[in-house]
This record gives sequence, C-alpha cells and structure tokens, in this order.
Amino acid sequence: MIMDPTLTLVIVTIVFALFFDFLNGFHDAANSIAAIVSTRVLKPHWAVLWAAFFNFIAFLFFGVHVATTIGIGLIDPSVIDTQIIFSALLGAIFWNIITWYFGLPSSSSHALIGGLLGASIAHSGTGPLEWVGISKVLAFIVISPLLGMIMGMTLMVLTARIFFYSTPYRIDGWFRKLQLVSSAFISLGHGSNDAQKTMGIIAILLYSSHMIGDHFYVPAWVVIVCNFVIALRTCFGGWRIVRTMGMKITKLKPASGFCADTASAITLALATLLGIPVSTTHTVTGSIIGVGSLNGFSAVRWGVAKNIVWAWILTIPASGCVAAIVWGSMQYFS
Repeated sequence: MIMDPTLTLVIVTIVFALFFDFLNGFHDAANSIAAIVSTRVLKPHWAVLWAAFFNFIAFLFFGVHVATTIGIGLIDPSVIDTQIIFSALLGAIFWNIITWYFGLPSSSSHALIGGLLGASIAHSGTGPLEWVGISKVLAFIVISPLLGMIMGMTLMVLTARIFFYSTPYRIDGWFRKLQLVSSAFISLGHGSNDAQKTMGIIAILLYSSHMIGDHFYVPAWVVIVCNFVIALRTCFGGWRIVRTMGMKITKLKPASGFCADTASAITLALATLLGIPVSTTHTVTGSIIGVGSLNGFSAVRWGVAKNIVWAWILTIPASGCVAAIVWGSMQYFS
C-alpha cells in the first residue's frame, strides 16, 4: 500500500516537531536545575528527574494560550502549510544544536518562532504576519529577563531583611529545602510555556492539513505527548548549559538560588497565562543576574552575560534564515 505523499510529509513533520520538543528539554533542562545543582541541594541525576516530573504534569495547571498564539497568533493560518512548518522546525533544530554545542543558553522558543517567520516570509512575504502577536513576542525578549532580574533582586532584598538576624547555617538549611519548591515551580513554568510551543506547531499543522476540522484547537493527545517528550529529554540533562547558567554567570547559594528560581517561575506563569511565548532561558538568566548583582558589580561575570545576549539577538534571524533556505530548497527540488 502506497501512502499519500501529503500524509507522509505531515507524519514526518510531526516527528520533527517532537524531535524539536526533545531538543528543547535537552537544551532548556538547565533552566530548571541550574540553581539547585550549583548550590548542591540535589545531585544532577536527581535534579533532572525532579524537573522532568514537573515538566510533565504542567499541562494540568495551565491552559493552551501559548499554543494558540504560536498556532494562529503570529502568522495568518490560511497561508501556513506543511512545508513552512517543516522548514521552521529544521531552522530551529539547527540553531538549538549550534548553541548547545557552544554552551550558550539561547532560546529554543525564539528559534522556533524565528524559523516560522523565516519560512513564512520566504513563502508569502510579510503580508500574512500578525504584527500584534509578533510585537508581544519581541517586547518580551526584553521584558521577561528584566522582570526576572527585578523580581530576583526584590526577593533577595526581602529575604536579606527577613532573615537578617539568622545565622548563615540556619538560612542555608531552610533554603536548601525551599529550593526544592522553587525548582518545582520553575519546572512547571518551563513545561507549560515551552511544551505549548510544540503543541501549537503540531496543532496548526493538523489544522492546515484539514485533519482536525474547521476550527483551530489543540487535541488532547498532542498536549500529553508534547509534555511527555519534553520531560523525557529533561531527564538527560544539558550539562554544558547547566555549567554556564549555574556556575559561570555568578555564584549561587541556597537563598539566592531560591530567589532566582521563584522570580523566574512567577514571570513564566504570568506570561503563560497571558498567552505570550517567552524564553525560559532569558527569564532565568535575568533572575540569576539580578540576585548576583546585589553582591556587587564584579559578582556577575559580564563577559559570559554578553555572549549570552549576543546569542539572544542572533536567534530569531539566524533560525529564520536557515528555515527560509530550507523552504527554498524544497521548492527547487520539488
């Protein structure tokens, strides 16, 4: 029996989408565990299992607002087809592998968005772009790390005032336990916001291929599979990026690790409820810089932070260019 070529491409694209989800968990595992590993609250293998569990159950706590934004909030869904989505995924996967290799905590989310925009522009120009949705994404490239940084600094100041008369030994003991809670919260935020991006891609693929009816929605099986895959890959860690996030930016202690994780988790939850696909990486990095900067300007390794910012700036255009090239190659050889 010969399978319909269109159906074959849809199946292959779903596989690539789940592979991207897998890479996302691999690339972004550091976001959930960097603080708790660098402060030695949990050993790495227990930390990734802890994070993976909360990555998976995140769909029980949040809706699919981010998935809807990815699916129909960035580009007019009438112009999206399987080739555009396939090209977008290849562009995002390429950039994820490059930044993982060099240990740069760039955004898997923005790599996916960049790939989607690049392939769509190559296909139809800028006309189908939904500028309201895109402007929110671009704005939160700046807002999410700044908000994480400000909240991290605020929580650190409050913690210092509340526990001013406590001994360092008692503070470390309390916050080593509290870091388990804050790490769980940030894993929920990561699982909810990041897994939804792949959900949105698969849902718009099924919708554009007329496989889920006339109205866009995210099927339940897509929700469960995407959360499972991102949790599965988190189990394998991403140790190059863990070292950058947890050890190279600034030195974290249990109290500062708790404040950084909590600030990140609140920012991610807010963005998810608003349906804005933000970068977990950007948010966590901002929070870590925020708590570290209170120890003095020299407490933050600004050279490392500068390299990270350059990776942020390049992510959307780089993945977009790769996706556009892939889409053009598909047209040439089709």
